[in-house]
Amino acid sequence: MSWRDFWNGEHAIYVSPRHKALHYRGVATDLIGHIPAPDAVVLDHGCGEALDAARVATACGRLYLCEAAPSVREKLRAMLGAKANVSVVSPEEVEALPEETFDLIVANSLIQYLTRSELQALLALWLSKLKPGGHLVLADVIPPDVSPLTDASQLLAFAWRGGFFGAALAGLVRTAFSDYRKLRAQYGLSTYAREEIVALIAGAGYEDIRPQPNFGHNPHRMTFKARRPA
Repeated sequence: MSWRDFWNGEHAIYVSPRHKALHYRGVATDLIGHIPAPDAVVLDHGCGEALDAARVATACGRLYLCEAAPSVREKLRAMLGAKANVSVVSPEEVEALPEETFDLIVANSLIQYLTRSELQALLALWLSKLKPGGHLVLADVIPPDVSPLTDASQLLAFAWRGGFFGAALAGLVRTAFSDYRKLRAQYGLSTYAREEIVALIAGAGYEDIRPQPNFGHNPHRMTFKARRPA
């Protein structure tokens, strides 16, 4: 099983419907905060189930949702079919789009599932798809010193605030025996020190690379914003 297979199938990464809803609501709010103008063309690359994408779509001119898992794309199309300014696309379809299409590209909680070479290829692709002066946001980047225990403690804190603490405790027990844990043990998650990820982004041709508040509930992970040169 690969990470794509995992996300394409049934999984229990979210401990309850409330957890999933609050997660996607928070990510949507964070993403909207980076949209530069009401007519902006935005790509959310690795969007997952994007439960609050309709709200993001109202804040921009056009929204592209890119998801590698076919089953998730079908769910997105069923959920957002009535939204004329939303396109659900595969990674291959993003590659086929014209250059200089987007004002903003966001990749949240994605690069930990990629190899370094895969990330470098995507950084180059995103640069070509951004309009001059457009921005890339890489969110939820995991530093090497953030452990699964830290992630678990942050989930429990989020659950306490969000009213699903009991479900979170049960979910952590399920995760210990899940395919997610097995895949994490087999493949690991890609981690980057601050200086390392900044160097990779700069080496791909971006400028004005700045740290930002992280997307979602875990402040121990990192978010960076960078600009394609004008």
